[in-house]
Amino acid sequence: MRELAARPALLGPRGWALLLAAVLGLTVMVPVLHLLVPAGHALHLPEFYVTLLGKFLCYALCALAIDLIWGITGILSLGHGLFFALGGYAMGMYLMRQIGREGQYQSDLPDFMVFLNWKELPWHWAWSDSLALQLLLVLLVPGALAWVFGYFAFRSRIQGVYFSIITQALTVAAMLLFFRNETGFGGNNGFTDFKRLAGFALNEPGMRVVLCVLSGWVLMACFLLARALVQSPYGRVLQAIRDAEGRVRFCGYDPVAYKLSVWVLSALMCAVAGALYVPQVGIINPSEMSPAASIEMAIWAAVGGRGTLIGPIVGAFFVNGGKSVFTVWLPEAWLYLLGTLFIAVTLFLPQGLVGLFAQVRKKVRR
Repeated sequence: MRELAARPALLGPRGWALLLAAVLGLTVMVPVLHLLVPAGHALHLPEFYVTLLGKFLCYALCALAIDLIWGITGILSLGHGLFFALGGYAMGMYLMRQIGREGQYQSDLPDFMVFLNWKELPWHWAWSDSLALQLLLVLLVPGALAWVFGYFAFRSRIQGVYFSIITQALTVAAMLLFFRNETGFGGNNGFTDFKRLAGFALNEPGMRVVLCVLSGWVLMACFLLARALVQSPYGRVLQAIRDAEGRVRFCGYDPVAYKLSVWVLSALMCAVAGALYVPQVGIINPSEMSPAASIEMAIWAAVGGRGTLIGPIVGAFFVNGGKSVFTVWLPEAWLYLLGTLFIAVTLFLPQGLVGLFAQVRKKVRR
């Protein structure tokens, strides 16, 4: 009973108030401003911003996943773009089957298969017409890959920069595989031209809002799960592994089991984000597995403030919001700005934007 009494609350009053405000904003304000406020009105939320918000929410979920494995456990992964893309491809396969005969070639096969002169669906497309089974694959395939890779990597005690390098190598290898036409994943072009999801047209305003709101709910649920895990004895062991893995092992704990479990959980979060991302953006191709995509996820976490859970979410919105603005104003300079931002945060703001906010708040109180 003493341990239960000493355990900190999941969220304080202010935290629950902010969470409730976010839920109301997503569940009420977004549908009302987009669907009920007429177009041309000053308060109308255009389709572009609904899709953009949904995309940012998916990115924020990826940043949260990175924070669990890097900020909390101290394992820097530069390959989480692979799990994001695998979840997206699993959803994309279902969406491609839902096109039916409305494609360019009016065939039961996806257009890219007709173009490549395929006569039948390959074996790994057997379940692609079932949404329930494809959602199961969204979890099973990335989860199984993460478990196998993590099991051998952690048992071999691969750490630090060496682990980061092999995660990136795994991602590059998968990207090159998915670029090949014979694998049955659309090659360089990937999947696009989606029509329906669960019988509902994807281009309908109501469907866009549903996907955006669903992305927000999933992000909040994963945040609460991550918060509960971090505040539990399990989370304290993860943080101890980050700070002194050798001492944790000396105390009788098995770091492999803890690292493997949080690694798989982090991969599953990214896979779910990818599955939500694809129907909103309307395309998935091997570029989502590029090394740059995984590196950007780490940048989101660092800029927001790794190890804080809320910081990476803030960082994902901040960096991607800046990207949306600067790729229009200064498209040639964006990558330089992103690199400068990352270096500046590393040197001058090691605790990220959340840490900066906390410092300013303390000064104001004084």
